[in-house]
Amino acid sequence: MANDQMNRDDTVGRSLEDRLAQGKSLRQSAPRTALGLWKPAADRPDPVAMLIESGRGRLESLAPIRYARMLTSPFAFFRGSAMAMAFDLASTPVSGLRVQLCGDCHLGNFGGFATPERRLIFDMMDFDETIPGPWEWDVKRLGTSFHLVGRDIGLSEANCEEAVLTVGRAYRRRFSEFARMKTMDVFYSSIGVDAFIAQANDAKTRKHREQMVAKARKQTSEHFFARSVRMVDSQWRIADEPPFLFHPPQTDRFEADFRAAFETYKTMLPDHLGFLLRRFDVADVAMKVVGVGSVGTRCGIILLMAGDDDPLILQIKEAGRSALEPFVGRSRYENMGQRVVAGQRMLQSVSDSFLGWGAEAGGRHYYIRQLRDMKKGPEIESFWAQRLIDAADVCGWTLARAHARSGDAAQISGYLGKSDAFELALAAFSRAYADQSEQDYQVMHAAVKSGKLAINETVFD
Repeated sequence: MANDQMNRDDTVGRSLEDRLAQGKSLRQSAPRTALGLWKPAADRPDPVAMLIESGRGRLESLAPIRYARMLTSPFAFFRGSAMAMAFDLASTPVSGLRVQLCGDCHLGNFGGFATPERRLIFDMMDFDETIPGPWEWDVKRLGTSFHLVGRDIGLSEANCEEAVLTVGRAYRRRFSEFARMKTMDVFYSSIGVDAFIAQANDAKTRKHREQMVAKARKQTSEHFFARSVRMVDSQWRIADEPPFLFHPPQTDRFEADFRAAFETYKTMLPDHLGFLLRRFDVADVAMKVVGVGSVGTRCGIILLMAGDDDPLILQIKEAGRSALEPFVGRSRYENMGQRVVAGQRMLQSVSDSFLGWGAEAGGRHYYIRQLRDMKKGPEIESFWAQRLIDAADVCGWTLARAHARSGDAAQISGYLGKSDAFELALAAFSRAYADQSEQDYQVMHAAVKSGKLAINETVFD
């Protein structure tokens, strides 16, 4: 099956009951209980070898930052090891139903951001690995992330398991709702800030969500401009904060490549946005080390100015091939920036107006979006048991909505069923794979201790 068909061709025009029944019939070849099984393959590569392999083509000078960030906790290690999990998932049972995958679906990749109408919504936020594939892979990665986060913040195994059960239950129940909704209602469905706050189960969680929303509203170009931009020799310049934000040496081509990608990006935007950007001039370009899994890729900030106090801050990110591609098939897109943008628009209910890609520059592909446009991820270190469980509910809901936009909601709902069989299997897998991730994390620890991997100690400052 072609990568972009995602099981739709043979279901168009069929009744809801037929599609539910067809999904249910898939349990014969892939029982839901089988989704809970995990055992490493006999030929599973060394996790450190997979980590080094996933970093090929990245900036070697930034590898110590990537390794240090991964070393901060088993969950941080998990965030940076999408390739290893893709290898492991490739040998696990699946129903055969495909959707547009996030590809790196974990708790840290959910949060709030602004729509073009300046409405704050809750959704998925990072899509560097997006590609069509088995829906189970995103859910298993999300479930495992909740189990690992629960352990990282000191919760009991019972609390961790309840959080994962909540992910699975929310995903299954919301899919049942989406299966019965009209196609355009699914397409327009979103989780607004009011629904996000109202979904909290207690006053303490509700208060924290209100605080998260208040912080998100402050994350704007103006906020970054006030904090990180300075006037130098009568020119606006991004202030260096090495090793995480800096201007590369003049001998490097980063700035030239970023500017070239930006120029072609502008030509691919809708006319009204291209006209808008002509009001701005590029004032400065700087490199920025972002995330965990993205460290080492060429990412930066483009400072645009329409006047002395009129900034627009864009983020430019290198897009390579998805870590999942060797296991699900080659992407239909030759430009990897276009792959990321197309996947993001398919998964998110609403995307940033400035989201777009540029032509190849310096032999690499890039995509561009606004920087921190009311973007706010979860403050995991402040979680407690009930807050983690509430987050599991809204993340499971969000993932179901995202998958329902590209997959056949009725078939997936038919497979998931009405009992708790699916979430029990998800909890079993997540617990076992969390154990595997912690073992891999210890292998990485040993590699650092032996000197095989070098780390940047400033990450821990």
